[in-house]
Amino acid sequence: MRLKKIGLVLTMLFIACQLSAQVKLSDKAEILVLTLGPAQTELYSAFGHSAIRVYDPENKIDRIYNYGVFDFNQPNFYLNFARGFLNYKLDTVDYPRFKYVYMYYNRSIHEQVLNFDQEEKQNFFDFLEWNMLPENQYYYYDYFYDNCATRIRDALVNVFKNKIEFDGSYIETDYTIRQLTDLYLKEQPWGDLGIDLCLGLPMDVSATPYMYMYLPDYIESGLNNAKIIRDGVASPLVRKTLVTYESKSENTSDNSLFTPQKIFWTLFVIVAILSYVQYKKQKTFKRLDATLFIIIGLLGTFLFLLWTVTDHHAAASNMNILWAFPLHLITGMLLLKKSTPKWVNKYFLLTSFFMAALVLFWMFLPQMLHYSLIPIVLILGLRGFMIWKMSSKK
Repeated sequence: MRLKKIGLVLTMLFIACQLSAQVKLSDKAEILVLTLGPAQTELYSAFGHSAIRVYDPENKIDRIYNYGVFDFNQPNFYLNFARGFLNYKLDTVDYPRFKYVYMYYNRSIHEQVLNFDQEEKQNFFDFLEWNMLPENQYYYYDYFYDNCATRIRDALVNVFKNKIEFDGSYIETDYTIRQLTDLYLKEQPWGDLGIDLCLGLPMDVSATPYMYMYLPDYIESGLNNAKIIRDGVASPLVRKTLVTYESKSENTSDNSLFTPQKIFWTLFVIVAILSYVQYKKQKTFKRLDATLFIIIGLLGTFLFLLWTVTDHHAAASNMNILWAFPLHLITGMLLLKKSTPKWVNKYFLLTSFFMAALVLFWMFLPQMLHYSLIPIVLILGLRGFMIWKMSSKK
């Protein structure tokens, strides 16, 4: 009993020391939200970034709170990444170092000074410090609903509740999440294709102004149009905006010849010519067809597993499976046999009709499929028809 009492006293003393050690911001302190401009060098940087800066010259504090940090050394990192358990965390870094890195990579830096009184600054700073504790700093990242930008919006709501009012009336567009994403990927056609290929119907919901704020640019504009309520009086949430650095225009290399659309249409022309030669000379291209349908079947299996097995919510209900059908994997393998079951030939005839119908109704589907995939679908339809045609002649 005596040991328990001593332990309890020591615990209380430790908590009291921790509370007394808590930093009290001076009246010169500022809380700022940073919006870092996008860069087209990598896919992950194409959407920009958001962070929080706490500046207090009296206490010699000038640090960044960054919700966009992950650790490659965490256990089972790649397995968890594949399953959708993207374990991100809040971390801190000195502001001068942070600013230098973004200026070095020519990414713009805008800093919004939040219109907080002294108590509000302290409350928000205390929340950030609490959020930095090892047991609180980790969270499961979501591309569109829980990321480095939305965490800042949600932190403001968590601390100030109904005192913060977001006014979305400045949003004049009615974009879906997919369309918003596409706006930032005009210079990355392969990245755009990959996202459209792997992510399903949840990307095609119409985004509310609140949902727009998954993008750092819309965090900036959202805060500019937000209010903070004190004693029934509404004041702008942002007192002023500092343009710390504006990116300089750069000449990007022209890779227009290697876009998915041009490559896939070229591939379609080649396959169409081969199909014409096959029809004239009555040849068989079993290995070509087997390779084509096995690859597409493997892709369809991957998309199906991404939808059903992982925690990637945006990958659910993916209508790309209509053409990248997992059963293509089995029928493609059966083409390598000396004789194929009759149902396989009928399967490919049905595939050819279904691919033609899919192209005709492409623009009416509830999910916006990438237009560069149309020649791939036409190739599947053409080769499916040729497999049936040659087998029926035999």
